[in-house]
Amino acid sequence: MSRLASQSIAQEALAAFDGREQVEPFSARAPSLDLATAYAIAADIRRRREARGERAVGRKIGFTNRNIWAQYGVDRPIWGYVYDTTLHDLAARGGRHPLQGLREPQIEPEIVFGLSRAPERDMDDAALLDCIAWAAHGFEIVHSIFPGWRFAVADTVAAFGLHGALLLGKKMNIADMRDPLVSLNSFTIELLRDGAVVDRGGGANVLDGPLSALRHLVEVLDGDSLNPPLQAGDIVTTGTLTRAFPVKSGETWTTLLAGIELPGLRLTFG
Repeated sequence: MSRLASQSIAQEALAAFDGREQVEPFSARAPSLDLATAYAIAADIRRRREARGERAVGRKIGFTNRNIWAQYGVDRPIWGYVYDTTLHDLAARGGRHPLQGLREPQIEPEIVFGLSRAPERDMDDAALLDCIAWAAHGFEIVHSIFPGWRFAVADTVAAFGLHGALLLGKKMNIADMRDPLVSLNSFTIELLRDGAVVDRGGGANVLDGPLSALRHLVEVLDGDSLNPPLQAGDIVTTGTLTRAFPVKSGETWTTLLAGIELPGLRLTFG
């Protein structure tokens, strides 16, 4: 794909996001769109968003839950940028979040890390844990500029990693957690809509554990010459612990966690 064509996709994706519109998947019109080109488009979109005053504060990892690959027709994880305009403290927002501007939004309960230093390739879990200052439970709100959530995996990368918002719960220092190497992989979660359980999951759903998801991102970025590696201060949200579910204004979503000290969340839309 030519540089001009990839720049055109970046411009169209950002215009669709800003205009609250949906578009035909790029891959349907540009069959040569591959993952390498899509990540180049992601770098281009980051430059455009930073030029207008937004700041990249970390990454989201998507499709780390293998249980949902068939649902979306993907076969691997992807990543996208998190911006200061999409990161929100849930308590500071009063446990509420609007859905305006998000196309076909869905909710994903996740584990989020705040990095104290840059992780490196081939680190084991203990070394990766030593790079993390804090962990938190959060909700990522994902959305699709492609109608019906129909796309190729490269489309998702070119469209911000499907990232709409990250609503962050209480942060807990890793040093204060009891045996996080075990609990991060083994804890369980219930996801409830208006008080009714809609799904159950756990840390093992995320590429066998959130630390494994972080390692995967480090390895992918190690081979990327256009997007920078993770660094101290970055936030990384590691993927959905349950299936993702459509959300509507007026709904209240809660989580109950067991086997880890992180508290559950409560979020009302609208």
